[in-house]
Amino acid sequence: MKAIAEVQIIPIGAGVSVRKEVMRAHEVLEESGLNITLHANGSNLEGDLGEVMATVQRAIETLHAEGVVRLSSHIKIGTRTDKVPTMAGKLFK
Repeated sequence: MKAIAEVQIIPIGAGVSVRKEVMRAHEVLEESGLNITLHANGSNLEGDLGEVMATVQRAIETLHAEGVVRLSSHIKIGTRTDKVPTMAGKLFK
């Protein structure tokens, strides 16, 4: 099943700037080979639902392994059965 997900992985207690941690999470997402779009409040991922979820899990586990003690993650997932959802399809016809 194909999905589009919006993901926020927010380091808590990491200080005023969390840019380093956010960019590290984005690197892990990019390594997945999924269609990824970074934006000001998170990332959009497009691909197989299982791969999307596994990729988010890898990003979370990577940040914890690299010393981030606490994360707050928000995930919204869109799926549909009548056609394959794409990010471009939501914006352009």
